[in-house]
Amino acid sequence: MTRPNPISGFPEWAPAQRMIEQRVIDRLRETFELHGFAPLETRAVEPMDQLLRKGETSKEVYVLRRLQADAEDPSDSGLGLHFDLTVPFARYVLEHAGKLQFPFRRYQIQKCWRGERPQEGRYREFLQADIDIVDRDALCPHYEVELPLVIADAFAGLPIPPIRMHVNNRKLSQGFYQGLGLAGPMAAIRVVDKLDKIGPAAVADQLRDALGASEEQAKACLALAEIRASDASFADAVRALGVSDPLLDEGLAELVAVVEAAAEHAPGLVVADLKIARGLDYYTGTVYETVLVGHESIGSVCSGGRYDNLASAGDVRYPGVGLSIGVSRLLGRLFGRDLLTVSRPSPTCVVVALPDEGDRVRCMRVAAALRGRGIPAEVAPAAAKYGKQIRFADRRGIPYVWFPGPEGEPDAVKDIRSGEQVEADAATWQPPAEDRRPRIAGA
Repeated sequence: MTRPNPISGFPEWAPAQRMIEQRVIDRLRETFELHGFAPLETRAVEPMDQLLRKGETSKEVYVLRRLQADAEDPSDSGLGLHFDLTVPFARYVLEHAGKLQFPFRRYQIQKCWRGERPQEGRYREFLQADIDIVDRDALCPHYEVELPLVIADAFAGLPIPPIRMHVNNRKLSQGFYQGLGLAGPMAAIRVVDKLDKIGPAAVADQLRDALGASEEQAKACLALAEIRASDASFADAVRALGVSDPLLDEGLAELVAVVEAAAEHAPGLVVADLKIARGLDYYTGTVYETVLVGHESIGSVCSGGRYDNLASAGDVRYPGVGLSIGVSRLLGRLFGRDLLTVSRPSPTCVVVALPDEGDRVRCMRVAAALRGRGIPAEVAPAAAKYGKQIRFADRRGIPYVWFPGPEGEPDAVKDIRSGEQVEADAATWQPPAEDRRPRIAGA
């Protein structure tokens, strides 16, 4: 077999990085369950008409078909890999609504696929972690404050910089554009969503060229996007722009409520930032983007929003609000900047040295006794000189080597970092808590 060429956009972490990823997943799962979110996993594929009906996603969807597909068999066509977890979740709610208790709180940690140009932190296969709360017919607005607090709790347990969540309201933006008299307010939202990527001049050009905005309308859109505040003062700044619309007033009131409530529960966590738009069409209310304080160049590490019309069946609607952590995106950028490391690249805490191949069964019993008490252990691969077995452990960052004693004599364990060696019994010996498992550390 010839040496394979790597495929860009499909990350394969090294073992040490994978251990970090698993610790992050464990932290997220633990936090979500502490807040009452139930686990869920949906299928990897959805019908194409569902994947394409919301937002500008047609260029990003991977189509799924058999190599020798039957053109006459409808089951061989019309399927695509999901590009996020919100659309599959909405379908799941509709399909299983009769079995769910509302409001339904779920978390989902799962792979997604998106056909975009690979770059640092942006992949074609990636892991996302979502939390959503969905209700039947109406969703209480206090959930729009609760979700940022859950995310802050999850991130607080990781050795990464603190987060700040930037929030806006789609009603506010849409109402403002309507009040300006722009044709196509939703299209304007998608244009403004590109502000950080292409800059204000290019956004103004697109508003004029694609939507027919006048110079004054384009300036007003950019003026709205410049408003930012950590308290309710942003509302006065919006009103000072002189635009009026009932939907604008509704969005302002909702965003004021979110910012004030968040400031009471977690001061400094949430800031109103009216350039936040979120490009997907299904958002209808509060929208969120989250950055690491001091590392804003990494970009958003958690985003989402409120959606009222994504899931509906006849006259019954299932409004919801959700946030999604781009786990692969976050880790890829932290790894690239050496901002997240692990204390050792192996989960093993103890290597049981092998005096002779005939002692393997006895050494395996020692390792089993250690593992039975939650101490990760393995037996050395070969009965070499002890110096070589110690180097085997050292190269892997394993802190302890266990030496079985001669028949009738006690065993010993050595901390190969300090050189300290003591007598030990596999039934009672304990390593320091910080050595039992690899530890994640920030820069």
